[in-house]
Amino acid sequence: MFKKILLATDGSAHSIRSADHAIKLAENFGGTVDAVYVVDGKKSKEDVLHSVDKYEVKRERNEKIKAVKEMLEQSSVEFNTHILHGEPGPTIVEFANKNDYDCVVIGSRGLNDLQTMILGSVSHKVAKRVECPVLIVK
Repeated sequence: MFKKILLATDGSAHSIRSADHAIKLAENFGGTVDAVYVVDGKKSKEDVLHSVDKYEVKRERNEKIKAVKEMLEQSSVEFNTHILHGEPGPTIVEFANKNDYDCVVIGSRGLNDLQTMILGSVSHKVAKRVECPVLIVK
């Protein structure tokens, strides 16, 4: 049923809990996980303008998904990681719909402190527009 799972991550506590659920789904259904981290366009531009070393930028981005990647490595689940660029909500939706996932797993809130009282805007956009089931983890 859930053979191809997309895990949206940003390094937040919610996304780490989401990784645990994505791994369990994949284990239960013999599926695979694609973990995706979206670098916001504005942040991407700032990184390039303020950094002298493109490898340092890449290292910092990989650091954001390090905990999730370690969880996936310790599991028996086959996985891939992707770093995308753009506005997180629409970019995740486009990636999910284009690649025919069976399920998207996403945290209810990310690293944005302004969204502490409501469902995060990224998870809301994903749930409304993605063409497969979405598991939102609190």
